[in-house]
Amino acid sequence: MANGSLRIAIIGGSGLEARLFNDLALIDTERHELDTPFGRPSGPIITGTERGVPIALLSRHGDGHLLNPAAIPYRANVFALKMLGCTHIVAFGATGSLREEIGLGDLVICDQLIDRTDGRTRTFYEQCAVHVEFAEPFCSVTRGWLYRAAKRLDGVGVHDKGCYMCMEGPAFSTRAESHMHRMLGADVIGMTAQPEARLAREAEIAYAMVALPTDYDCWRPRPEGDPDSVLAEIIGNLDRATDASIRLLEAALGDVEALKSTPSPAHDALARSIWSDKAKIDPREVERLRPLWGRYF
Repeated sequence: MANGSLRIAIIGGSGLEARLFNDLALIDTERHELDTPFGRPSGPIITGTERGVPIALLSRHGDGHLLNPAAIPYRANVFALKMLGCTHIVAFGATGSLREEIGLGDLVICDQLIDRTDGRTRTFYEQCAVHVEFAEPFCSVTRGWLYRAAKRLDGVGVHDKGCYMCMEGPAFSTRAESHMHRMLGADVIGMTAQPEARLAREAEIAYAMVALPTDYDCWRPRPEGDPDSVLAEIIGNLDRATDASIRLLEAALGDVEALKSTPSPAHDALARSIWSDKAKIDPREVERLRPLWGRYF
């Protein structure tokens, strides 16, 4: 993060996008419709400032929530955020809870990740060997900053860690799969943290995921009732989690100096990760990906 510069990207998931654009009081806003080597992002990226902090907002599923999890242009999204100088990503996503103690409407600041997606491209670097460290998939510095802010919120259940199971979708789990995910140690289940988190690491962007449990996954039998009322309850839980997410962001942005002053290991993730002989990498590929790795050439 050069010269202490910082720009926080906020990626909104189900239900959060409109609230982000409407509730955060951004000033000096600008709309960016970018092209990247991997196509166009999910939608326009809005930049501005909140409390003097440079912010970028991106709707993961696009306008109207038309992109299902497998169709999201993850590489274009992360690349575009890097082009705009983003140093941190705070991502939000609706999930199912795999634990009784993780209540609906809580905030889960995830610390681990299991990837069970299938067929999604997981790297920017297809013409050379780049192996980033990923033992800790979510930035501990960014997680700590969010958790300190979350603890100041009244009436919100907050979990400072949790393992995110990323499934392919778009169908939800079978009951047998749901029990298996619990046995594997997962705490919440969703469809969008991967390859988003991995690509952020490859782009040297510090990444944190705040999971928003809206219902219990099918390991837990649902009470008998009208399906429409069950859906209404899920939407209500999402609304409650969205309210908490906005409050979390507002609280965290009031303490941004703590984030700016603490280096993230993600910010030099490529320093020891380019295993190919740099002199033999196609110069056209070096130039194509210059926003990601240009400082190493």
